[in-house]
Formats: sequence, C-alpha cells, structure tokens
Amino acid sequence: MNRRQRLGKWGEKAARQYLLGQGYRILGENVRTPYGEIDLIAQHAADPELVVFVEVKTRTSSALGWPEEGVTPQKEAHLLAASAHYAAEHGIDHWQVDVIAILGRPEKYQLRHWENALRDGR
Repeated sequence: MNRRQRLGKWGEKAARQYLLGQGYRILGENVRTPYGEIDLIAQHAADPELVVFVEVKTRTSSALGWPEEGVTPQKEAHLLAASAHYAAEHGIDHWQVDVIAILGRPEKYQLRHWENALRDGR
C-alpha cells in the first residue's frame, strides 16, 4: 500500500469514527458497484428511513486545494450513479450523498461534513 492509499484508509477510518460519534450506524464500507466505490454507507438514528452514501476526501495540506475540491463533476457523476445503483438494488427510496473532507494528519486534522452535498432530485 503506497502513501496515498494509507492516507485514504486513515481518512476513511477517521470519518467512520466521526459518524459513529454523531449517532450514525455504519451499514457498509468500501462498497463496490459497477459505477465505482462508495466509501461509507450509513444511517442516522434520528432518521432511519434515510440512507447516507459518504465520499471521504483526505489531504495533508491545502497546497493543491481543499479536500472537497477533489469531488470533481466527473466524480460527482460516478458517486450519484453508484449511489443510485446501490439504492435501486437494495430497495432504498430515501438517500443522499454526503462528503466528509479531512485536512491534516492523524496527530492533528480538521474534518468537515457536507451533508446532502450532491443532489439528484431526491
């Protein structure tokens, strides 16, 4: 596993811990679909009818832009297609795509949660 992959795995772990601390239940991790991978699939206790597909973006610095800027229009299309595919396959009617952006390193980082970041009319 190279440095970039290790950083991504650490970011996904940090995002998972954050979501658990916010009252979410993790339904899946690194779920593969024909349209790409979904980093995390979660459900919040406050709204058990809603399934949240989470894209995690992690960067050690903002020199190349903020982590959330890594969600390009092409990545958005893949995320929406992957989420829609999974939802259809599992009979999920209410869902949204969130982005968790992590900037820093394990010893010190900033995490931002963008709820319902990508909209497809749901």
